Amino acid sequence: MRAAALILLPLLLAANPVLAEPDSATPEAAAIDAGGRTEAGVLRYPITKRLDLVEDHFGVKVADPYRWLENDLRADPAVRDWVGRENALTRRYLDDLPGREALKGRMRALLSHGRYTVPRKAGGRYFYGYNKGLENQTPLYVRDGLSGLQRLLLDPNDWAKDGASALAEWTPSPDGRTLAFAVQEAGSDWRTLKLLDVDTGKMLDDRVEWVKFSQIAWDGRAEGFFYSRFAAPQEGQAFRSANEDQQLYYHRIGTRQAQDQLVYATPDRPALSHQAQVTGDGRWLIISSFQGIDPRRELHVAELTGGPIKPRLLVKGPAQDWRLIGSKGTTLFFLTDDRAPHMRVVTLDASRPRRGPRELVRERPETLAGGSLVGNRMILAYMSDAQTVAELVDLDGRKVTDVPLPGFGTAAGFGGREGDPETFFSFSGFVTPSSIYRFDTASLQSQIFAQPDLPFDPRDFGIEQRLYPSKDGTLIPMTILRKKALADRAIAAPTILYGYGGFNISLTPGYSATRMAWLEQGGAYAIANLRGGGEYGKAWHDAGRGANKQNVFDDFIAAAEYLKANGFTPQNGLAIEGRSNGGLLVGAVVNQRPDLFAAALPAVGVMDMLRFDRFTAGRYWIDDYGSPDKAADFPLLYGYSPYHNILGGKDYPAILVTTADTDDRVVPAHSFKYAAALQAADLGARPRLLRVENRAGHGSGKPVDKLIDEYADSYGFAAYFTGLQIKAKPQ
Repeated sequence: MRAAALILLPLLLAANPVLAEPDSATPEAAAIDAGGRTEAGVLRYPITKRLDLVEDHFGVKVADPYRWLENDLRADPAVRDWVGRENALTRRYLDDLPGREALKGRMRALLSHGRYTVPRKAGGRYFYGYNKGLENQTPLYVRDGLSGLQRLLLDPNDWAKDGASALAEWTPSPDGRTLAFAVQEAGSDWRTLKLLDVDTGKMLDDRVEWVKFSQIAWDGRAEGFFYSRFAAPQEGQAFRSANEDQQLYYHRIGTRQAQDQLVYATPDRPALSHQAQVTGDGRWLIISSFQGIDPRRELHVAELTGGPIKPRLLVKGPAQDWRLIGSKGTTLFFLTDDRAPHMRVVTLDASRPRRGPRELVRERPETLAGGSLVGNRMILAYMSDAQTVAELVDLDGRKVTDVPLPGFGTAAGFGGREGDPETFFSFSGFVTPSSIYRFDTASLQSQIFAQPDLPFDPRDFGIEQRLYPSKDGTLIPMTILRKKALADRAIAAPTILYGYGGFNISLTPGYSATRMAWLEQGGAYAIANLRGGGEYGKAWHDAGRGANKQNVFDDFIAAAEYLKANGFTPQNGLAIEGRSNGGLLVGAVVNQRPDLFAAALPAVGVMDMLRFDRFTAGRYWIDDYGSPDKAADFPLLYGYSPYHNILGGKDYPAILVTTADTDDRVVPAHSFKYAAALQAADLGARPRLLRVENRAGHGSGKPVDKLIDEYADSYGFAAYFTGLQIKAKPQ
């Protein structure tokens, strides 16, 4: 990391809330004469209590005046009142934005087509999700046989009046007669597991509580399943307390949770989490243990004979990534980065755990992103320049052929088991919603299972891939989406730049109806594949985390500069967007280069880098960020923490901070404290608003109507400050 990034920037917070004075040369000068403004049109923020709280971190005095906003709003009336006042101001402001309602209507229209999930086959039955278009949650259907009649199995839209109860993970038993499924309430990561009789459609009495970050793994006899859970949290701490000491249990159908069998736990290593997988033949239980987000695992194996389960060490760790592909007899097939940063395929002997791995498919320059055993062959999915390339490979490692994919995009799915050649996968692109395909690994035949009706013509939009230099000269890929008419005439258009840059996560082609509404209006959308992601293997990830985190911010800033310098966006027409770790990205680059952006949309972001590890899943992120409790990591984290580096006296872009009240992944306190600090600082005339969604979490399980409202707000806000003119009927 460069020496400049080691400088500790002071926490500059005004003593009292600031009344933002509009500049007559800015768009907001003639704006919204709504509640929350004085008679002169000045936006007045809610008064926020400040604490005289200063702590010593390795000799550095750090102020944290808004620590009280970490309190749970369900239990603290003061926090609840503050959130209510912030939401009221934001709601009045956003409701008066020109074009917001037009965007909302078009987003509804773009989501009104049917959408399928990838089918899963069990006992001759096919299970899949199907949303008719605007259903808040996706119902689950089943067919008896591929050409059987579609039958509704579960409809989560009946579970809550506001649509905020969701069907999360689900897995049919191997014989297809029982469905285990998870209920997600208000977007929380906590799950309640239930069982359904597929033949009759009736619910069983089984109920399993306090499940989080778990897979559902049925035993081969379909008598029960393995799951992961934490101890029940203390009263009032369900959405705040750190998640530690996860345990692996077995639940037998028809019994109470109190009777569940503890299969594996590590009380002497409480930071380890444990997940279960059962091989397709039902013979082997694989227990994968890991400490953080990094894909470094320790493996145990147990033979499921119907007797006592006795896990044995298979791979000591956590040190490398190990992902189960499938099994044949005692041979287990894995993807691993052991001596292969871009991943390779190896086998391990379940009956002889001390034997080392045997290489089957060697590493190559493209990143091996996934694999599955289907029939008597493997399907391996590689990532090539952030898109999917799939290959069919014999069990001896020899390539058979490429799996036919429809074009440039992302393929996902390919589930299956040994002996059954049938598999399904989805395929989507930037301007094409997912279609579902059926593929036979024996006959090599592919056919469409489900395809959506499109309310637009994908040929009207252009997709450009560019490479641009970052600050240190590294070439960064970026995809730019816009109407072909704009590209053909080289017209600069108001642009949203999106990034993530962390946790080995790759940004690959995928469709978004809300993004399409922006593109239809004549806006451009750019997606930068920043370092810290997984697009180019381990080295690309390592180059954007820990001491290298500043590279991610430099990459994003360079993308913004490139878009302006090369005529893609006007000088005052760029907005930036990021979610979660991407929210951190947006907060950090706004502090570092506020002059580059007209608007910023940080959503559910990690904003306090000195306390992120104290809540819920935060302790997992130390792998990517480092630890604020370590002297070597503290100056790095403090140096870019969005909350701690707001620079009063600078003109900032318009900022809409979004979070949700039951986000127990990145607790909303991050956004609360950040928004309070923004509003207290002298940052110019443009607004800094906080939007808090009720009965919603980090993202998953959010009802369709809440998604539409959120993105209509966010993109209406971005349009206003970038100069995009929203039309009621885009052409």
